[in-house]
Amino acid sequence: MAGSDFTQIEIVLRRLALQAGRAIMEIYERPDFEVRLKGDASPLTEADEAADRLISAGLRAAFPDIALVTEEQAESHGVQADKFFIVDPLDGTKEFIQRRGDFTVNIALVQDGVPIRGVVYAPAKGRMFYTTADGRAVEEQGPFDPETPGVLAPMQMRAPDMAALVVVASKSHRDQATDDYIARYSVADMRSAGSSLKFCLLAAGEADLYPRLGRTMEWDTAAGHAVLQAAGGEVLDFDTHTPLLYGKPGYGNPFFIARHPQIALV
Repeated sequence: MAGSDFTQIEIVLRRLALQAGRAIMEIYERPDFEVRLKGDASPLTEADEAADRLISAGLRAAFPDIALVTEEQAESHGVQADKFFIVDPLDGTKEFIQRRGDFTVNIALVQDGVPIRGVVYAPAKGRMFYTTADGRAVEEQGPFDPETPGVLAPMQMRAPDMAALVVVASKSHRDQATDDYIARYSVADMRSAGSSLKFCLLAAGEADLYPRLGRTMEWDTAAGHAVLQAAGGEVLDFDTHTPLLYGKPGYGNPFFIARHPQIALV
């Protein structure tokens, strides 16, 4: 894995995402698996926990001096640092439980409020997106060997057609406010996707705009945000139209808009 595309960060994040994906799929392919509710009534499965253990141990071993925030470890949610990893070991647990396949492993590195590295792996979809050391966004073609990358396809947002936008929205969290906002634009097509795949569809040039008028946490968005940013996109606070930043107290996000910078907000 030599070359300008990979440093230790890229090597480790990619390998841990693949290993977590394998652990998740072993549970996903069982006829049944355990599901319980967390304190906020969101679902938790053995796959969330298995992936979290694997990723957390790997990051702490490889980068002991970099802080770690992960969804499944409440004690990490009080961490405040200028530089930190932020992890959602299984983003899209509802999709996982309903066996819809739109779930991802999200690992990101944040520096001074900005996600500067990220990997998003959708093991059931066979798609993996990440940032490289030279600042590009790529989608890796399989077979996803943990030690040797496959062919890397560069990702770049397409130039938007304001008269015929493709908008992507959540499968599980679509609401009237979101539909009302989307109706302000000239939309040629709507796509739905779960988890952080929505950011990656924009980055891959498969969609132009993703508004989110609902609650998210930083671990839901950081990895996808990093990929989209490296592909020429941006993520803005819905109300202020300023860049979405990370490391906020409690790690909650405001409503936001992910877009190509040429799209005029309305």
